[in-house]
Amino acid sequence: MLHQRLSQKMLQKLSPQQIQLMKLLQVPTANLEQRIKEELEINPALEENMSDFDHDKENLTEPEQIRDDENEDYDNDNNEDDFSDSLDVQEYTKDEFDYDSDSSEDYRGKEEKKQTPFAVGKSFHDYLDEQLSLLDLDNQEWQIADQLIGSIDDDGYLRRDLEAIVDDLAFQKNLTTTQEEVEEILRTIHRFDPAGVGARNLQECLQIQLERKEQSVAVKTALEIINSQFDAFTKKHYDKLIKALNINEEQLKKALDVILHLNPKPGGASEGTNMVNHQTIIPDFTVENNNGELEVLLNGKNAPDLRISDSFKEMLTSYGKGAMKDKKQKEAVVFIKQKIDSAKWFIDAIKQRQHTLFVTMEAIVDFQKEYFLSGDEMKLRPMILKDIAEITGLDISTVSRVANSKYCQTEFGVFSLKHFFSEGLQTEGGEEVSTREVKKILEELIEAENKSKPLSDEYITEQLKKKGYNIARRTVAKYREQLNIPVARLRKEL
Repeated sequence: MLHQRLSQKMLQKLSPQQIQLMKLLQVPTANLEQRIKEELEINPALEENMSDFDHDKENLTEPEQIRDDENEDYDNDNNEDDFSDSLDVQEYTKDEFDYDSDSSEDYRGKEEKKQTPFAVGKSFHDYLDEQLSLLDLDNQEWQIADQLIGSIDDDGYLRRDLEAIVDDLAFQKNLTTTQEEVEEILRTIHRFDPAGVGARNLQECLQIQLERKEQSVAVKTALEIINSQFDAFTKKHYDKLIKALNINEEQLKKALDVILHLNPKPGGASEGTNMVNHQTIIPDFTVENNNGELEVLLNGKNAPDLRISDSFKEMLTSYGKGAMKDKKQKEAVVFIKQKIDSAKWFIDAIKQRQHTLFVTMEAIVDFQKEYFLSGDEMKLRPMILKDIAEITGLDISTVSRVANSKYCQTEFGVFSLKHFFSEGLQTEGGEEVSTREVKKILEELIEAENKSKPLSDEYITEQLKKKGYNIARRTVAKYREQLNIPVARLRKEL
């Protein structure tokens, strides 16, 4: 049975502009240029500003300065006659045309170069393709080899089943083959450089590399370890290896030394491969120390020079002089106005992004001033997203978006913004210290340990407690795992 009743509820809705800003905040500087290019392509009313900036114009300083009237939604489905009555084009154009992103240098302090650094080099797969081109293969063999090389990941491993590759060849290239034929071609790829490429697992990767070495006694022993005692090797059961292979400790040590000098990831850059892999990080911020005064600079690409197209301004002005009785004229005005509004929203979002990034980074630098002056990780104070949100007046989610995928260049190196955040831990004296400080001490203890008798988590816990850090063994294990340090048994060396 249907009932009619009144009810009240509170809802929070984000405007399209706010959603656009949230998305832009997440974009790192390295990808911002591409995002702007996409907007320039879809919105003809937006264009790059090639003219000089008028720095006397008022600059954006607070988030609230974004115009309230631009947060209104425009209904594309309005009746055309209603629109002609409500829209005064001349009034609209009166105050809205002088709208450029003229605050591009507000937070930079000085002009920065705007060239994007790029990497020059031959990719890993290009290097494999070059070697493939040197082989004398028929058309079917070449297509199989090409499919195999395309299936090799960046680490140099073939992680797909050969049966799946047979199916791929049938569906994608209409090529009928067998698993045995594919495996035969794979063995040919195993002879490619770097050694170990195309292996299906770590054991096969090490085996391929050992088989290509000069077969000395140590290499033969190492090959036997990988072929028949791989499980005991990975678990570092050295006593079991000595007994199973009937060798002494010195012979085992030489064999392990051979294995440890192999490359577990042949897809990575290595000497002699004529192959260069680059990962370029473009810092979003630069923090400079000017005689004890810290200065925060934004990367130039955080402040692109955008404006509304002059041609769109002229078109809207010319339409405003007429009576707009023609339906096509009305449709044209609707289109132009919507594109201009969209361009203004995007320019405002870029300005707002610039302001939000700057105030957030400035708050982080002020909070961690001792660290930025010295570079000593022990000086990092406990800091969470809430701390910066309270200082800046921004929402925690906004601070999180700023910290995500952003990098800062300091005189001590380039760091992710997440590097400066850490939880707090109280010492026995009641002092609050960063968990990063505890991790640093943990690393130092493990680096200084006797590798033949590595320190257990229990012993490390006792040492930390002696230094005043009241911490549980399970917490030590958690920090050790976060630092990618294996357990004591796996750190053992002969």
